[in-house]
Amino acid sequence: MRGGILSVDSGQTEAAQALGIGRRRTLRRIVIPQAMRSIVPTAGNMLIGTLKGTSIVSVLAVHDLLYSVQLVYNQTYQVIPLLMVATLWYIVVTTVLSAGQFHVERYYARGSARALPPTPLQRLRVRLAVLRARPAGATAADARRAVDRDR
Repeated sequence: MRGGILSVDSGQTEAAQALGIGRRRTLRRIVIPQAMRSIVPTAGNMLIGTLKGTSIVSVLAVHDLLYSVQLVYNQTYQVIPLLMVATLWYIVVTTVLSAGQFHVERYYARGSARALPPTPLQRLRVRLAVLRARPAGATAADARRAVDRDR
């Protein structure tokens, strides 16, 4: 958090003071939104890393998903199916957190570049349009030029 706030240029707060904006409002409306661009990736990666680390910590008998699975398969002796379920849960949760992090990063990246990077869905749509527009014998580059020309 501290590094993100320090990454905002001090001229931003000086400009807000020159306009007569109070300290709290400056922090809330000017500094924090700009700092979030550098805070979100680090915090998101730490959260996802912590989630992944809980499977390692389960060896220490901490009550988490993998520990719960161990309790169940000690009763039912169905080790592999339950570990597969736990693996799927970890994949689902990390995928959801990663997608959420992507969208939050994209939200706070507004204004830092001329155009936002495309979302995975937008990239998929472009690829499908390229495949549809590609006549037999044409290269992918030819099809992309045709799609860009149609826009």
